[in-house]
Amino acid sequence: MLPWLEPGFPAFPPTAWALDEPNGLLAAGGELNADWLQAAYPKGIFPWFNEGEPILWWSPSPRCVLFPNRFHTSKSLRKRMRSLNYRLRIDQNFEAVMHACAAPRARQEGTWISSAFVSAYSELAARGICHSIEMYVDEHLVGGLYGLSIGKVFFGESMFSKTADASKICLYHLAEKLEQAGYAVIDCQIYNPHLNSLGAEQIDRDEFNQLLNACNEAPMEDIWAQKEWN
Repeated sequence: MLPWLEPGFPAFPPTAWALDEPNGLLAAGGELNADWLQAAYPKGIFPWFNEGEPILWWSPSPRCVLFPNRFHTSKSLRKRMRSLNYRLRIDQNFEAVMHACAAPRARQEGTWISSAFVSAYSELAARGICHSIEMYVDEHLVGGLYGLSIGKVFFGESMFSKTADASKICLYHLAEKLEQAGYAVIDCQIYNPHLNSLGAEQIDRDEFNQLLNACNEAPMEDIWAQKEWN
């Protein structure tokens, strides 16, 4: 039986209790707010549900991760970066990035990024825990991604592109900055071929949890204090 979490103080069952089918479903209930999110992510738990459904918490196994020094940069991506006159800004328009990630996409029905998600993660951004990487061309926001920075782990949430390869370029620069600052891993949550083409791989839940436990200390450099990365 799926555990039901009562509102109030954030408390989660052990991730080993997560179901095999659907893969990683751990619990339902609780609250979708900054306090619950801040408690969940260091344990390898994240929320994922559609509007109108109960709050659902997940810890899948295997886990999709990207080690910053293993980002795969294709020749076409390098060519694209050379040809585009772009600027990368940090945390300048966080909610706009979330709304762009929530926008309808081809071959995708709806989005889990509801107004409740935007509100909760924006509060984490106000606390300096959640961050957006934003790509601008001619002062127009054309791509970006957002996620949480806790210890030496970046928990990636979603990304978008309004021009070809924009989200890939943001992820490339993120991986570069994280490697320089001594981050251990980017959590990508669930595998897909697109992430795999960029160097993401899968590890089992126990290995991922051990990684989280070993990465609690602060990174060598506060990369989020820089408001532009190029």
